[in-house]
Amino acid sequence: MRVVAIFLAIGVILLTSSFKPAPAQTKISIVIDPGHGGSDPGHLSENSNHLPEKAINLSIAKKVGAYLEKYLKNVQVVYTRTDDTFPSLDDRVTKANSNGADYFISVHCNANARKTVSGTESHVHTFKSKYSVNLAKEFEKEFSTRAGRKSRGVKDGNDRNHSIQVLKYTKMTSVLVECGFLTNEKEANFLNADYGQDILASAIFRAIRTQLQANHPTISFVKSSTESTEDKKGEGAYHIQLMSSKEPMDTEGEAFKKTGLKVTRTKLETTNAYKYRYTSGPYTEKSAAEKDLEKAKKNGFKDAYIIKI
Repeated sequence: MRVVAIFLAIGVILLTSSFKPAPAQTKISIVIDPGHGGSDPGHLSENSNHLPEKAINLSIAKKVGAYLEKYLKNVQVVYTRTDDTFPSLDDRVTKANSNGADYFISVHCNANARKTVSGTESHVHTFKSKYSVNLAKEFEKEFSTRAGRKSRGVKDGNDRNHSIQVLKYTKMTSVLVECGFLTNEKEANFLNADYGQDILASAIFRAIRTQLQANHPTISFVKSSTESTEDKKGEGAYHIQLMSSKEPMDTEGEAFKKTGLKVTRTKLETTNAYKYRYTSGPYTEKSAAEKDLEKAKKNGFKDAYIIKI
């Protein structure tokens, strides 16, 4: 019995000494999937000067990735495409799964036979997927507050009456965002504008950041020197977006003078046909911007809204 006990003790020692606990996760992998591409243009606007959905998806997706890489640490960004190519749905799923990704975000724009329909949507495979649903809710919250868009809420397969392959077969937290309707003229203009894409990308970034911090409390994500910089971009930088145009307009023209506001024209670095943006500001307080916004709307700029730049 004593011999048996000795062997058992030796076995326990060997097992204990050979056992190594699994290392704690220190980096999060996020796959960003710009929908469509290549021969598949996605949805189209009726305006021939507007970009096809595939190009808008790619632009917003790259902006999201740039925000993540610039302002967060311990995050790896992987794209399913970075140019005008078309990875198959199987390819997109395989890339996400083979990379052992923690999150999968697919970026799209919407369409509807009724041209008055507008707003954002965030899609999950099923409402039983807790983390996917939480992320989708955060997207819609940011779209509504940060981006000032109309939120149409979170939807799953039962709402759609069909499944989405990249959500059904990816093995991680997965959400497909619809950034707006290209069949709605006003929303199509916003989606085609560089500043609109920036605002949407910023909203997506902020939602991801919030969920990363909630889901992975042991990982430090915020870059101490740059996170405050990103947040301060909005503080004290409220502007009123009056309109945009294809050709430069005189900011001292009668239409702008009626508002009683000082208007600044900015030429945007964009391939979009609407290259000029007209704003008033900056305002250090949002309440002051809201007051002048009402003035602008009463004087002919009914589609004006507040942005942060």
